[in-house]
Amino acid sequence: MLGSYLPILVMFLVGIFVAVFVITVSRYLGPQNPTRRKLMPYESGMEPIGPAQRRFPVKFNLVAMLFILFDIEIMFLFPYALVYKQLGGAGLIAMGVFFLMLVLGMIYEWKRGALQWE
Repeated sequence: MLGSYLPILVMFLVGIFVAVFVITVSRYLGPQNPTRRKLMPYESGMEPIGPAQRRFPVKFNLVAMLFILFDIEIMFLFPYALVYKQLGGAGLIAMGVFFLMLVLGMIYEWKRGALQWE
């Protein structure tokens, strides 16, 4: 039974070996003459303006988290769509409650202003 996983293990080990080998070889064989200009942060070929670590508004993270949250919740609807006939009325009620919670969460976020861009 474990023999069927052997090719996956071999491929994983070969991948790790190749990655480590390429990084090591490029580190020792590549040219190393760092200058002040080469060590500067690159911003589309322009001189950097301001600090490199700027603070992003929380709105970006909030929108990203909401997208992931609702994307994952919608993903749970696909298995239901495949087997809805076998689940019968109980499955319909359970999915109705799930979908209602999804819609209520979306309305809550909409009312709180999480989807409003300024």
